[in-house]
Amino acid sequence: MANPAPVVIIKKKAGHDGHHGGAWKVAYADFVTAMMALFIVLWLLNSSKQVREAVGGYFKDPTGKSKKVGNGERGSGENFAVSKDNMEQLKEELQKSVRKMNDFQNLSKQVEMTVTSEGLRVELMESEVGTFFNSGSAAPSEKGKEMLVLLAGEIGKLPNKVSIEGHTDSKPFASQNDYGNWELSADRANAARRLMQQRGLRADQVSQVRGYADQRLRKPDQPADASNRRISMIVQYLENSRNEEKEEAAPGMEGTSKNSGTHKKEEAPKQEKPPPAHKK
Repeated sequence: MANPAPVVIIKKKAGHDGHHGGAWKVAYADFVTAMMALFIVLWLLNSSKQVREAVGGYFKDPTGKSKKVGNGERGSGENFAVSKDNMEQLKEELQKSVRKMNDFQNLSKQVEMTVTSEGLRVELMESEVGTFFNSGSAAPSEKGKEMLVLLAGEIGKLPNKVSIEGHTDSKPFASQNDYGNWELSADRANAARRLMQQRGLRADQVSQVRGYADQRLRKPDQPADASNRRISMIVQYLENSRNEEKEEAAPGMEGTSKNSGTHKKEEAPKQEKPPPAHKK
């Protein structure tokens, strides 16, 4: 008989995927998530108080109704409320926006922003030939319109109130007998208010429109200087920031008043009666 053909046995080994599965993917995803959370925490630790409150407010109320979300009043999450802590930040943002204007190099000395006790003051100062307003007129020039519209778009994003002031120099207004620096300063401030409300400021955002004529000169020693003719916009601190200032000042004042009211009058020291005289 012929020898039978050898029997060939084929054994298949199971692959590694059948043993390990996708567990490594889950572990890697957990690691990436943990790293992202770490970076977010580190970023928050180096952020301002306002940013931390906004982020915390979002997780507490994602719908945006909380006063701690976004701008502090409207809860849009798009803007921040300007307080004493971040007024300098607003100043820097506005300066960056203004620098994007055409021909800003020629205007750099006529735009000034300073942080004051009222808030952020933005001043648009005139030149001898008139820059932001036509000479002797309450109508803004083309350059003035461009600047006011730009500021309105930026300031209109904030919940803060705004006051607008008009100022003139001490030169008498010779156009009309019944129209002088008082009328001109008030009309220019109102014209700025009207244009800015049309192009960004909310209807309820302007708290005051004031005309000072030449009563608050920028250069008192040079009353006829062109820079005395100016429009000032003050982005005011929020009311809660002012209340915090009052609360900080109150303890010392209360302590003084309490102390002054609770002091007892010092009684005069009692004089000891002299010993009775001995009878002779």
